[in-house]
Amino acid sequence: MAGLIEDYALIGDLQTAALVGRDGSVDWLCLPRFDSPSCFAGLLGDRRHGAWLLAPVGGGLCTSRRYRGDSLVLESLWESPAGAVRIIDFMPQRDRVPQLMRIVEGVRGTVRMRGELRLRFNHGRIEPWVRRTEHHRIAVAGPDSAWLRIPPGVHTYGQDGATSSDFTVREGERVPFVLTWQPSHQHNIPRTDAETALLRTLSAWQSWAAGCRYQGEWREQVLRSLITLKALTYEPTGGIVAAPTASLPEQIGGERNWDYRFCWLRDSSMTLSALLRSGFREEAATWRKWLLRAIAGDPSDLQAVYGVAGERGLREIQADWLPGYQDSMPVRFGNAATHQLQLDVYGEVVDTLHLALLAGIPMERNVWVLLRTLMSYLEQHWQEPDEGLWEVRGGRQHFVHSKVMSWVAADRAVRMAEATGLPGPVDRWRAMREAVHADVCAHGYDKRRGVFVQRYGGRELDAATLFIATTGFLPPDDPRVVRTVDAVRTGLDHGGFVRRYSAQPGTDGLAGTEGTFLACSFWLADALSAIGRRDEARELFGRVVALGNDLGLLSEEWDPVERRQLGNTPQAFTHVALVNTAFTLAANGNGTPAAGPTAVGSAAVLD
Repeated sequence: MAGLIEDYALIGDLQTAALVGRDGSVDWLCLPRFDSPSCFAGLLGDRRHGAWLLAPVGGGLCTSRRYRGDSLVLESLWESPAGAVRIIDFMPQRDRVPQLMRIVEGVRGTVRMRGELRLRFNHGRIEPWVRRTEHHRIAVAGPDSAWLRIPPGVHTYGQDGATSSDFTVREGERVPFVLTWQPSHQHNIPRTDAETALLRTLSAWQSWAAGCRYQGEWREQVLRSLITLKALTYEPTGGIVAAPTASLPEQIGGERNWDYRFCWLRDSSMTLSALLRSGFREEAATWRKWLLRAIAGDPSDLQAVYGVAGERGLREIQADWLPGYQDSMPVRFGNAATHQLQLDVYGEVVDTLHLALLAGIPMERNVWVLLRTLMSYLEQHWQEPDEGLWEVRGGRQHFVHSKVMSWVAADRAVRMAEATGLPGPVDRWRAMREAVHADVCAHGYDKRRGVFVQRYGGRELDAATLFIATTGFLPPDDPRVVRTVDAVRTGLDHGGFVRRYSAQPGTDGLAGTEGTFLACSFWLADALSAIGRRDEARELFGRVVALGNDLGLLSEEWDPVERRQLGNTPQAFTHVALVNTAFTLAANGNGTPAAGPTAVGSAAVLD
């Protein structure tokens, strides 16, 4: 049975990622990409659906674990009276093929070890054939092959559908295991030395992390979040996935189980804003190129979500051969959100282009053409209902957040035109900005309670209305803003944290409930800071950060009753919000802004 969601650590190679449990079992890995079928799907069932256990005989959870420095190299330590052993897990940034490396290090005394490798291709569905060579055990099924390099002196044997091994490690010994994937029609995999790869991997991560310019009191948490966000980047294209996992439930035993191994424009945009504020401009420039390729074509065909290389067809299926995480069904792969209209995405994309310009990334003319095309479509359609930020499956509505982000798109387009001098229908954009603003204030505001609501004609609260306080839509000291912040804080509170919205079960098209949405609690901290209640913002921020696991990783949601994480993990949306709130509080805490984008003028234009 899979561990608790917060039991898992993340390792990855900037093209895919694996989850490693406290018990030494790799229970999730998709190869060769984030959105490829998994070869370890034990996370959504048990080890029979694919896992790689490597741990002391007798099992049990590790005594302690950590990431080595500012890297994604995981070290797990088991201690007992007989001795102590450390397992070093990592995935080197690949030259040609993905590799998962596990080095068993004897720390003290003598420890008997047990290994069980169960490869199950196609999301736990296919048990491959395994053959032996002198140095490898090779598993093959269909287009996939995986090669396990056997360390000298380690004997392996087949047992219960696994490649098993029993061996002993003594103090000072290091026993490396290397698992390599490649297409089954190819041969002669690279013979990478694990120790050399370890040094190279550590150097690459630490060199990248050194570019972080956040220097506030939460540097450790911010840097871990930034490393996590970098790990969710698909390096060949610049796309950024929402999470490396699929179908981890928002309610244990419920149906709110989604595949997040894709690139949401909204999530990617927010991720870029956090990376830009932290000084990582290269990722922003690369993502902008990904964006141009992904959304090329008719703007009416803009999707909320794409594959890591910009793929559009992400057909959602239900994997009835998997029992789901702690019996949470159905298990879904693919995502039907590709067919939804989410107007807020336009605002997120345009806002990110504006932030990139402020950070000194030149506005290329083809990017300006893209912006004008997006704005032309939004001008004609912002008044329509949509599925909104939360991707409801209960029918389209006039969501206030979608309208506010349409206002953001118009506002940032005007600002960029004024800053660069590039040609555009600026007067039309100004008129749209005014029209959207008036529309939201007239129809998205509950005059009786004096607060902004989730949708036109409704009374439900929505944490997304907190963006009214932080986007410039209204001044933070406007009484309507202050009352909305207070209403969200009390009306959406669940155990001291914030729910997404107050709609009754079923009104979003789904059965059951969910936990508190961690990003929303960070948004509330941002809003509290904006209206001048900084002490309250800091207190809330500290409580949310404390929900991270021992490695600082956060999933999508938190159950304050059972006190456990819920949803796909680690979640980009959550870690982005953590980084942005830390910058907000650093700026407000001592009266001077934290490092951030710098203003630029019309010179920042390239042909």
